Amino acid sequence: MAKAYLEADEISGLEKAATNMRDKLLISLLFRLGCRISEALAISVDDIDFNQGTVTIEHLKRRVKLSCPQCGTRLSRTAKFCPGCGGRVEKAVAEERGHRRKRTLPIDEDTLEMLREYIDRGGPIGTGGKRLLFGLSRGRAWQIVRECARRAGLGQLVNPETGDVRGISPHRLRDAFAVHAVKLDDSGDGLRLLQEYLGHQSITTTMRYRKISGEEQRAWYERLWKKKEVNRDGS
Repeated sequence: MAKAYLEADEISGLEKAATNMRDKLLISLLFRLGCRISEALAISVDDIDFNQGTVTIEHLKRRVKLSCPQCGTRLSRTAKFCPGCGGRVEKAVAEERGHRRKRTLPIDEDTLEMLREYIDRGGPIGTGGKRLLFGLSRGRAWQIVRECARRAGLGQLVNPETGDVRGISPHRLRDAFAVHAVKLDDSGDGLRLLQEYLGHQSITTTMRYRKISGEEQRAWYERLWKKKEVNRDGS
């Protein structure tokens, strides 16, 4: 039966299935940082602070702004008429904008030591004036994760919301990190810290991992059938 997410020990199996240090580090960072694949591939040596034990992540989110070709009023994706001039919208003007956000994340000592060894061995790739950790394309990074999953004998996962079966990809490691965090601490503070760590703008996005983990629902269900303590007098 297909599972909804990967467990921490299965991620360890993925790391062991890697054939070189670069691939092992990629898998480790995707899980231990819970970062997006685009964020992991953009990490440079200068983004790592070994004294503080942190990694700075930069996320570029592209947004498309639609506007009326007649008056320039901003439009929704489904607009048929402009709310500004009232004219019928045949073809909206699309403008793509990039929004960069940075967050500095703590990283565990084992992964930090792996980073130090990888850099000392000359693993990073120089490009565009930066020393990128991996120098990989997005497609190649996906291929690495899939190949390691195959060698580790890991099966497919099922989307808990749609029921669709999907293969193991870099984003499934981010999911695994989030679910692991929720299972350990699903308090309000825990979810808020997870939201900040993952870089979610809305807590609603983070809350879905609480649902995926199944811990909240299980605890609620068990409380329904929990036997009440019986007093000595039998009441």
